Parts: sequence; C-alpha cells; structure tokens
Amino acid sequence: MPARQVLPGRRTPAAKPARSPRGAAALRPQGRRRPSGLRRPAGGGPLTRIRRTQQQLRRAWDRPLTAYYLIFGSSLLITVLGLVMVYSASMIKALQLGLGDAYFFKKQFLAALIGALLLFAASRMPVKLHRALSYPVLAGTLFLMVLVQVPGIGVAVNGNQNWISLGGPFMLQPSEFGKLALILWGADLLARKGDRELLGQWKHLLVPLVPVAFLLLGLIMLGGDMGTAMILGAILLGLLWLAGAPTRLFAGVLAFAGVIIALLIKTSPHRMSRLSCIAATEPGKDDLCWQAVHGIYALASGGWFGSGLGASVEKWGQLPEAHTDFIFAITGEELGLAGTLSVLALFAALGYAGIRVAGRTEDSFVRYAAGGVTTWITAQAVINIGAVLGLLPIAGVPLPLFSYGGSALLPTMFAVGLLIAFAREEPAARAALAMRRPKNGRLRTGQRWKTMRRRVTRRPSGER
Repeated sequence: MPARQVLPGRRTPAAKPARSPRGAAALRPQGRRRPSGLRRPAGGGPLTRIRRTQQQLRRAWDRPLTAYYLIFGSSLLITVLGLVMVYSASMIKALQLGLGDAYFFKKQFLAALIGALLLFAASRMPVKLHRALSYPVLAGTLFLMVLVQVPGIGVAVNGNQNWISLGGPFMLQPSEFGKLALILWGADLLARKGDRELLGQWKHLLVPLVPVAFLLLGLIMLGGDMGTAMILGAILLGLLWLAGAPTRLFAGVLAFAGVIIALLIKTSPHRMSRLSCIAATEPGKDDLCWQAVHGIYALASGGWFGSGLGASVEKWGQLPEAHTDFIFAITGEELGLAGTLSVLALFAALGYAGIRVAGRTEDSFVRYAAGGVTTWITAQAVINIGAVLGLLPIAGVPLPLFSYGGSALLPTMFAVGLLIAFAREEPAARAALAMRRPKNGRLRTGQRWKTMRRRVTRRPSGER
C-alpha cells in the first residue's frame, strides 16, 4: 500500500493516546474520597471568613486617606442630619412665637453655609498660617469677651450674660470662639517650647498656658456659663496631657479644677438643683427636674425606629430647649434607637479620626491642635448626650455640629477644617493625594485625547 502523501502546510492528525480504562479516576489520589453531594465551600469556614474580614477592615483603616475621609464624611453627615432635626424640633417653637415654621432652620442653614466657607478655608490653609493666626484669634476673642461684660453691649439669655447683639435677630457668643482660640494659641505655645526642650520644666509647662486659660474661664464664669467653662477646662487638661505633663502635676491641676467646680456648684442653688436631677424619673418638687425627665420621656417613646420625622410629641411645649440642648432627645423620639446610635457612631468615627491624626503626625503643633480639637468635640458631645440620658447634670452646652446655634457652629466647623488640613498633611496622605492628581491640566487633557483617538481608530473585531 503506497505511503500517504503529506501536502505542504497540512498537518497530520496527532495520534490519540490510549484511553485508560479508569479515565480521570486514575489521576485522582488514592485515599479517602469525599461524598459526591458534599463540596468544600469556596470561602473556607466561618473562622476563615471572619479573619479575612478583619484583615480587610484593618487594611482599610490603615490606608493613608482613611482619616481624611472619616473627618470629612462624618462631620458632613452630622451637620446635614442636624439641619433636618433643627427644622423638625424647632417648627412648633417658631409657630408659638408667631414666626414662620422654618425660621430657626433658615438661620441655622445660613450659619452652616458660612461655616462651610470657614471649613474650606481652614482645610486649605498651610500649618504655618494656622500658627500665625493663633495670637490674633486669642486677642480678638479676649476683647469680645470683655465687651460682653460692658453694660449696654452684652446681652443676657436664660440668665447667662455671654452674648453680643449684632442687630436684629443675630447674636454672637464670644465664649464659643474662646475654645478655638485656646487650642490654636496653646498648641503654638507648647510646640515652640517643645522645640526648645523646655516642657520638662513645670514653670514652662504651666506658664503662661494655665494663667491665660484661667483668664478665659474667669470671663466665661462672669457671665454664668458653667457648661462652656467645663469644656474649656477639658481642653486645657487635654493639652497638658498631650504635652506629657507628669502624673502628679496633672492630678494636681485636675484636683484644683474639681475644687473650683465644687465651690461654684455649692454656692449656686440653680446648679445644685441641676445636680440633684441626675437619674431623675419624676419632675420633683416645683418641677425642678422637668426638662431632664421629659428628655427621658422623649427617648423612651421612640422605640427602635421612632415615630417618624415631625411626629414628636415632646416638642409641643413639654420639653424646653428642644432644638438646642435637648435635640438629641427629639432625635431619639422621631428616629428611635437606630437614629441615636447612628449619631453616636458618627461622633465616634470623628473622634477616632482626630486621635489618629494626632498620633501619626510628626509636627508637634499639629499633634497638640488635633488633640485639642478632638478633646473639645468629644467632651462636649459626651456632656450633652450624658445630660439628655440623665447620667450627667444639665450643663447647657449644645451638641457639636448638630444643635441649633450659629455661634457654636461656626468655630466648630473651622476646627473640623483644621482636622481636615492636618489629615491632608500626613506624609502618606500627601503621597496618596499627589498620585491621584496630575502634574498639570495639559497632561491629563492630552492623555484623554490620545485615549479617545485610539478608540475611534480601532478596527472592529470582525475586520481583518
């Protein structure tokens, strides 16, 4: 039989290997077989999934821009939710005063717009400019706080003379700016002394930081604002702690502040009545604990998901200061436990991000300023929420970024802008932001044009 001729370019079919009688079973390892109906899950067991989730969360927390996004996102959500709750909690009060139902909301919205401009400006300022502003801000705040005590200029609200009328319905509370002034000036002072290695000496650690702080506290207490004085004292203790004050010195300052607070409470029947309303369940004699008890009533009636926005009962005249100091109680009544836990989670995220910024920076001024702002916001939130829950005495301080009050909102938003600027200044964050932005606009435009031209001139897949 003649040999089969192979034409050029034509392949000969390869010889097929002999099929084993067992087929693929011969390649299967001999051992214990898994039943055909059971398969190993692709993701592993529950413990493996939990560990994998923990690793993913840890990697997410360790990303360079995590603090930046947390500060911006949490503060934005708190402010927006606060605007919604201010409108809901204040509409009845506004109608009772003969004003439009959105009167307080419009004022708060205007303050939020101005605060957003301050936040943007503060977030774009370099650290050197923040340090340069520390002394002018302190001097201006002290001047305004002195003006508050001048008859005819200062205005008393609810028994506290801490306001200056700006004409019409607008008033300014300079003591709120005193918190920001103490943080900026104290951080710059401690940073300069730290660079000279003087913080190891008690006199350089305390002077002039503590005397200036006591001057601010004295001017605030002249107006009778105990709540703001407590926040200012917390900021002072936070700065001393960050500066590495010895335990004995820190305990001594804390004990001295405690004695002063005790004397101020003891000598004021009004403050003593507030102290006696902790954990109260009945209004008591002469309705001394009316506000504290009705705050608990509002929280208790909210349930898991609340009665709905605008459906609060306590804001119809039962709960005083529903849109300012006790707005958290209205939030619990209308949004329920889910709403209050969301607010707490947002403040926890903001506090964590501030601590992270203070802990990872190499700049001593940034460390002190970020720690001071974080102490301010978290301490004020704890005091406000603790009073609403009946765990602390009613101090008359608003919930940061949430309660009604432009004088409190403006410096707080500027302080949040400080945290955003500091988060952007981290070395890893700077590198991540530099990788995301192009070196110039022409390069990005040219790259886009080349990509578009490639797509247009590319041949369809079916053409050869």
